[in-house]
Amino acid sequence: MQLQSGMRAVVLGLGTAGLATVDFLLHRNLRVAVSDLRHREQIDAKVLAYLEEMDVPLETGGHTAAFCADADLLVPGPGVPLDLPVLRAAREQGLPVVGELALAAGRFRAPVIAVTGSNGKTTVTSLIGTLLQAAGATPFIGGNIGTPLLEYFINPDQYDVVVLELSSFQLDLAGSFRPDTGVLLNISPDHLDRHGSLEAYTAAKLHMFSKQQAGDIAVLGDDDPVVAGIVPNSGVLSFRFGVGPLCTARIEGGSIQLHVQHQGQVRRERYDLRETKLHSLVNRLNAAAALLVAVLHGSSREAINRGLAAFTPPPHRMNEVAVIAGVRFINDSKATNVGALRAALSSCSAPVILIAGGRDKGGDYLLLRDVVAQRVKHLVLLGEAAPLMTAALGEIVPTQSVVSMDEAVRASMTVAEDGDIVLLAPGCASFDMFSGYMERGQAFCESVHRLQQDQMVEGEI
Repeated sequence: MQLQSGMRAVVLGLGTAGLATVDFLLHRNLRVAVSDLRHREQIDAKVLAYLEEMDVPLETGGHTAAFCADADLLVPGPGVPLDLPVLRAAREQGLPVVGELALAAGRFRAPVIAVTGSNGKTTVTSLIGTLLQAAGATPFIGGNIGTPLLEYFINPDQYDVVVLELSSFQLDLAGSFRPDTGVLLNISPDHLDRHGSLEAYTAAKLHMFSKQQAGDIAVLGDDDPVVAGIVPNSGVLSFRFGVGPLCTARIEGGSIQLHVQHQGQVRRERYDLRETKLHSLVNRLNAAAALLVAVLHGSSREAINRGLAAFTPPPHRMNEVAVIAGVRFINDSKATNVGALRAALSSCSAPVILIAGGRDKGGDYLLLRDVVAQRVKHLVLLGEAAPLMTAALGEIVPTQSVVSMDEAVRASMTVAEDGDIVLLAPGCASFDMFSGYMERGQAFCESVHRLQQDQMVEGEI
């Protein structure tokens, strides 16, 4: 988007991304104002001091039409609902409503690799960054993964590649953003409470490819029926990963077989994941996508092997917490939608006691019936969605509801046997009981460790 000195921009939402947006716009000599839902006393004092120092007006307690009245553009943060009255009014008046991606579009000085999907995007983004670093590159790694993408522009010359994790919220307002390499892992129902339908959610994800041009790259998950049907723009180079025989990166048991033809070179390589931390079914798919991107960007076999050996998946994603009396406790708190829950269960080869539930996101729990019937011996539910999940699954598996994570862990242990798995894979958001999936996962880990200590004490008596 064209930005001109003196334009007035109102940033809606003062989260981490919102602060980076303020800084980005100030450095381009725009007049910036900020509107936030929180009251002033809820905002960090250092943030308030920064805004006062930079002479940035701040509206708190809500977004009003009066505050936005003379703006030249509105910039909502990724988590701001797009159906707010001030945003609807702005669009009706023809006032630009843009996101951080639209602001960044056309301004990157290095090739951009963008990763999205319903599940696995943080792992894939992190792994791509690790593999490129092992090959000697200096990547900027950011976006939805934690570091706001606009922070790249603080010192862009120090990076030779940009690796971004992108959410559907960010892609909703992507403007003319175009990645040199776009990666779409999978699509399953998620954030339907915001998007309204699977079709709208899918359309948001596909914004990433809409502006790609001849010579750009699309890396697509071939095992997902929606992604498999995507036809990139004319001239865009398409590469696919999965279990199918025609995939460029093909999963074969515990290995990834690559057969890549790109820029006049042919590479046939096999990477064994069995001695890495990426050997689960879910992470084999994640690794296939990341390996394909690394090879397409010139990483050598030796560098890739170094990166694979060094990589540890982000926490709360199929991480083993403890083994108690032969029962494995696995934390997959990041499984916040039905697709992620399904993938987590599919990765388990032993009988599962499943801990699930939380705040409903509009997913269809009936889609879990087959995999629950195959893998789950007992279902422990907590949170607001417990009645919905009981209605969908209660007739096919023994089910009980609990009121706390500690009760969930202890109830699971009472029905578990040697060789079983107790899996936290909620399939829901966490905000009914926790501040986020990380706090929920930590609560699970702490409950498991308390149980482990109690078991040790009982063994000593």
